[in-house]
Amino acid sequence: MQTPVTLDALVSLCKRRGFVYQSAEIYGGLNGVYDFGPLGALLKQNIKSAWMSALNSSGRDIVYLDGAILGAQPVWQASGHVTNFNDPMIDCLTCKKRYRADDDNIDTSKPCPHCGNTTWTAVRQFNMMFKTEVGAASDQSSIAYLRPETAQAIFVNFKNVISTTRVKIPFGIAQIGKAFRNEITPKQFLFRMREFEQMEIEWFCKDEYSLADFEVWCQERLAFYASIGITADKIRLRPHVKDELAHYAQRCTDVEYQFPFGWKELEGIAHRGSFDLTQHSTHSGKDLSVFEQESSSSYVPTVVECSVGVDRLFLTLLFDAYHEDIVEGEKRIVLRLHPRIAPVKAAFLPLVKKLSEPMEKLYRQARQAGLSVQYDESGSIGKRYRRQDEIGTPLCITYDFDSENDQSVTIRDRDTTEQKRMPIDQVLPYVTAMMQR
Repeated sequence: MQTPVTLDALVSLCKRRGFVYQSAEIYGGLNGVYDFGPLGALLKQNIKSAWMSALNSSGRDIVYLDGAILGAQPVWQASGHVTNFNDPMIDCLTCKKRYRADDDNIDTSKPCPHCGNTTWTAVRQFNMMFKTEVGAASDQSSIAYLRPETAQAIFVNFKNVISTTRVKIPFGIAQIGKAFRNEITPKQFLFRMREFEQMEIEWFCKDEYSLADFEVWCQERLAFYASIGITADKIRLRPHVKDELAHYAQRCTDVEYQFPFGWKELEGIAHRGSFDLTQHSTHSGKDLSVFEQESSSSYVPTVVECSVGVDRLFLTLLFDAYHEDIVEGEKRIVLRLHPRIAPVKAAFLPLVKKLSEPMEKLYRQARQAGLSVQYDESGSIGKRYRRQDEIGTPLCITYDFDSENDQSVTIRDRDTTEQKRMPIDQVLPYVTAMMQR
């Protein structure tokens, strides 16, 4: 029977194996901000590559943008963030602990969970954008914000993209980049952070096709999660009810995952209408409509947005892949990551150190072929298998005393622990094919 994974177990694994570190840990850490270690950096890269690959293979016209992190104040006034990007905040007057007022665990008719006193402030709205000043002057013209989302760079560059790429409606603009939100209470590790990375696509289409496109994107996003190995019965689509909708959204559906702390949003799919382009046209005085030759008329395109956090998907994949089982009478922790996503594709393990030279030669060939692999000759072969299981390496390749005679190695499968012999010259093609399953 599968042991349920806890958040504490996952945090421990991430620190122990070099996936995630607390930012500035030697100085006490910075709450809601994390650094990604060697394995974490590889895993994030694989997540982003898989997302882009899914878009590129969709058959649609999609181009990419890399927008600036700093945004001028008028951009965020037009988008509504200066006015509407707020969360309700409440403090305990006794212990000075701060909470989101809409947290399910907070009830102002009950004592503070931290100190047990019922001395609450009034609920007030807190704008979550990081505000800064650009340049030497200190006036209204110098105010800027760290972007709380990546989408606005796409909207303000809409006409630039059309004029420089010659794309035509319908088409998409996609972007991967950092965003910043001054969360009142960052929590649940990577689930809610102050600095995070987003993968977003804005799909521009004619309004009469927008609802159909919205439904298609919902199904395609589900297919993406299946393609990277997420358990099907732990993921679902949940349409928003009317009072949940953001101020810009006509419809919205969340892709939710069943975390140990409940069903929570993984990705948001929103029908934004023409809100964003219209707002920026109005506030900037620039025409962001498109001209249609067939009807000899102009219109503002409708937008369908798909937005997922890289870090939240990172956390989801670890939760989904984490397993504990018993192998040869010992407890084993194993990450059953899809081969495309696993940070290390294969480990090269000489059975004993005196067999290291031929094994290291094969390892170097794999590195030169561009494969993300590891070499390990330290400790018993069983302990080395366990180390690789714990970081999600799909294959372990062992050079033993028979290898010199039969020019073959033993390949061990992470999930089944089954082993088979394979000619050395077939190993690298086998690893490459495994990654593309």
